[in-house]
Amino acid sequence: MNEDQIRSVIRDVLAARGIAPATPQPPRAHPSLMRLSMVVPTELGSPCVIEPNVGCNQCGYCVSMGH
Repeated sequence: MNEDQIRSVIRDVLAARGIAPATPQPPRAHPSLMRLSMVVPTELGSPCVIEPNVGCNQCGYCVSMGH
């Protein structure tokens, strides 16, 4: 059996049992990933706000609700 045939069998079994397949939902962003618009990230290569020992790589963590 190939993958399409297996999927067809599974759909038939679910339909026979009266089980509807779940409708895929779009992923929701976690609130901790929200960016703060009033904070400007540092320049690329300057010391990181979160970890000053490394250079800024513009990850955006310092302007997010994640920290």
